[in-house]
Amino acid sequence: MKYTNKSWLIMTLVMLAAAATVSAGGPAYGATAAVQSISDGSTFTVTDMLRWAAEDEYLARGEYEAIMAKFGSLRPYSNIMAAEEQHLAWLKVEYQNRGLPFPTDGSASHVVLPKDLKAAAQAGVDAEIANIAMYKIFLTRPELSDPVNASVKVLFEQLIRASENHLRAFRNQLARYQL
Repeated sequence: MKYTNKSWLIMTLVMLAAAATVSAGGPAYGATAAVQSISDGSTFTVTDMLRWAAEDEYLARGEYEAIMAKFGSLRPYSNIMAAEEQHLAWLKVEYQNRGLPFPTDGSASHVVLPKDLKAAAQAGVDAEIANIAMYKIFLTRPELSDPVNASVKVLFEQLIRASENHLRAFRNQLARYQL
């Protein structure tokens, strides 16, 4: 069976969202909420995409905080947590430019603390794969071709590149535990 890039991305998002929903429970948040809307065929807006992006950054920051609280301030978590703050700052600027209130951090009830550092590295890999897929789906949306949304398109492209860097760091971390 031949899959298009979009089909592959949707399948990846659905599988990762199902895993995240099972482990975290509760209403959808961040990439999981985006996946549910995409897979349900729900209508969503650029504002929804921005909200899901902010939620996903909050969730990543919360998970890295929890990991460091349990295991100590370790790389790559400390470095990537600082990057998440920068990503939130980029999103805040976009919200301000659009005259929108920035979402509050509701990630606490969605944070899942891995049992050990190997599981933490695997969770990081899985989260970044879902994050990249989410942004790639967003970038296929016709709304982002509108010049009024050019800054959002650039922002999502920046966030993809950042996630790709984080993915490499988590894969390197995971490889240390595979020996």
